[in-house]
Amino acid sequence: MTSDLSRRSLLRYGAGAVAATGLAVGTGLALAGPAAAYGWPSQLSQGSSGEAVKELQIRIAGWAADSAQQTFVSLDGDFGPGTEAALRRFQAAYGLTVDGVAGAQTFSRLNALESSDGSTAHFDFSEFESKDGSGFSGGKVSATTVKENVRRNMYKLEALRKKCGDLAVTVNSGFRSISHNASVGGAANSMHLYGIAADVAVSGLSTKTVYQKAETCGYSGLETYTVSWQHVDSRVEYPYGSQSWWWQDGVA
Repeated sequence: MTSDLSRRSLLRYGAGAVAATGLAVGTGLALAGPAAAYGWPSQLSQGSSGEAVKELQIRIAGWAADSAQQTFVSLDGDFGPGTEAALRRFQAAYGLTVDGVAGAQTFSRLNALESSDGSTAHFDFSEFESKDGSGFSGGKVSATTVKENVRRNMYKLEALRKKCGDLAVTVNSGFRSISHNASVGGAANSMHLYGIAADVAVSGLSTKTVYQKAETCGYSGLETYTVSWQHVDSRVEYPYGSQSWWWQDGVA
């Protein structure tokens, strides 16, 4: 049986890199499902509601728009036009039947992006922990809330990664404890304190290009692209910030 480590390594770095580490690479490994996948119903479509719809919305939230648009997928558990539009974009991006209906084919692809610990195929929870060693503790909300917020952000970052041509995404900063945020000069109410922000860089792409891709991913906070990393956050979706859109360089 293939380990979750080798599966994640193949998805993130490719078969050559995994083989170089001495890990076994089995046929079809990249398509293997996680050890524990979400229990979807048989189908979800417009008019559906409930927790499964909310989970679907979390996982397709990064497909909020086709072009730069200040909009996001509401995580309200109600399958409406916005959810269907995002689902159609997800389906198109992954070569699925584009019908706006979540069924076996779509659920299989969604589950392929899920890892057994609740993280996603290309991101680890450890990448988002506070750099002072406090994990997900010491912020402005509980560690449990931070971890869930991070999980939700991972799915947006999966969408960003896909839109960037499946290039590797490096997380320079994820959650920050209050003390660590102060030590690096972060804003007093930084979105990093809640786990809804990340500073990322994409291998081979300019920060401006990453900014432009992020404009389609439902992010309501985008820091300037004139630095070597791209800050993204979801401040409008959560009751933590000003609830005002902040795209520092406007539409790029």
